[in-house]
Amino acid sequence: MLWSIIKIAVFIALVAAVTLGASYLLELEGGVRVVMAGVEINLTPLKAVIALALMVLAIWLLMKIAGMLVAVLKFINGDETALSRYFDRSRQEKGYRALSEGMLALASGEGNLAMAKAAKAEKYLRKPALTNLITAQAAEMSGDRRKAEEVYKRLLQNDKTRFVGVHGILRQKLAAGDTDTALKLAQTAFALKPRHAEVQDTLLQLQAEKHDWKGARATLGAKLKYGSLPRDVHKRRDAVLALSEARDVLDEGKTIEAREAAIEANRLSPDLIPAAVLAARGYAEQGNKRNALRVINKAWLMHPHPDLAAAFAAIEPDETPAQRLKRFAKLLKVHPDNRETRLLEAELNLAAEDFPAARRALGTLAEIEPDARALTIMAAIERGEGAPDAVVKGWLARALSAPRGPQWVCDNCLHIHSEWAPACENCHSFDTLSWRSPPSSPISAPTGLEMLPLIVGSVEDRSGDSATEEDDGDEPPVVDAEFITEDEDTDIPRQNVSGH
Repeated sequence: MLWSIIKIAVFIALVAAVTLGASYLLELEGGVRVVMAGVEINLTPLKAVIALALMVLAIWLLMKIAGMLVAVLKFINGDETALSRYFDRSRQEKGYRALSEGMLALASGEGNLAMAKAAKAEKYLRKPALTNLITAQAAEMSGDRRKAEEVYKRLLQNDKTRFVGVHGILRQKLAAGDTDTALKLAQTAFALKPRHAEVQDTLLQLQAEKHDWKGARATLGAKLKYGSLPRDVHKRRDAVLALSEARDVLDEGKTIEAREAAIEANRLSPDLIPAAVLAARGYAEQGNKRNALRVINKAWLMHPHPDLAAAFAAIEPDETPAQRLKRFAKLLKVHPDNRETRLLEAELNLAAEDFPAARRALGTLAEIEPDARALTIMAAIERGEGAPDAVVKGWLARALSAPRGPQWVCDNCLHIHSEWAPACENCHSFDTLSWRSPPSSPISAPTGLEMLPLIVGSVEDRSGDSATEEDDGDEPPVVDAEFITEDEDTDIPRQNVSGH
């Protein structure tokens, strides 16, 4: 409000000043005489002032017109001018508008539209570092891998976009299954950006697939150095790589180097069961049974495992079943209620032919947590105690359709492995195998195995009825069908820990 009053007052003052000035000039005597080319012009003071103002305005207009003509000439010549800057701003606005529309199309999954918008943006902006990336990603989305690879190769020519180009071609080679080229590209990308977590993981995975354990350990060290991996996880995975290197060296026949690598792996991660097993065997081959027992006891304390029990048994391969049971007593006291401990104790008592002790050790595992191993042990106990063949066959039939129990399962894709490996053979994830029971499938296979316990178990129940009918003599006895195995008269095979 106050500012408006001030502006009105200033305007009134200016009008008053102009009016007073004009009145003064009108009352002023004399004038201005202009003689030009024989023409004389007499001007009053007021007219002279007006003519002077018009002359100044004309000169200003002429200067502006001259400046515009000079700017046009410079624009035609290619020099930077206000006119060129105007057109540049217009092109930039159109280019960035097309670029934003291309990014939106890319985010919404419209690959062809994104490529068209990227081409339009390149026409206006002339910034390939921005537009080529959208073009490459849009080409990948549209399935035009050749176009995407061409664009990524163009990105290699610029230092600022070289990593993007290498990373894009790396993804393409991985999708095509060309792991040899992908490994070289991953090494190049890692050299350009060693802190990039995705490149670190990709390089580590490829090196593990190619059994380049030294290179993988160097990459793992870089992950620790740049803070993308916790120290405890690094220690565990470094042990996995050391163990993998030991196994490869052992396959080459270099037992000494393999033994040293296995011992190092066990030192880095004592809870890594395959490393403990290999280290214990290495100590045993050296005749250092004390260290072998120490390694197994430490690993068993963390997690009981059948491979540890087998390695423990292999330390004294020539002992009798009774001696083995006595030697295992200390190990069995560590986790007495653990499932693996109870199964191991039952197997040891089976080897010693102490069937009641084996039954006590097994307890209710065959009923509460039945798997193939527990049910097979139960069948062996029944056979050892002199149970009828139908009972033994019933347990074995249940074992056929029962779960296999804990196995090496990939935590990423749930693929089951017959033995431990540093990387999953299905999804190639590194250090994802754990010893656990695989999830049971809700879909049952149409094999009829689920009916075996019912069919075989009925033999014992119906044998009494058959005998009664035979005594009555009313009808001839009915012979029930039985499942006959090739090794019916042989003993149940025992586990490795039994020594037989």
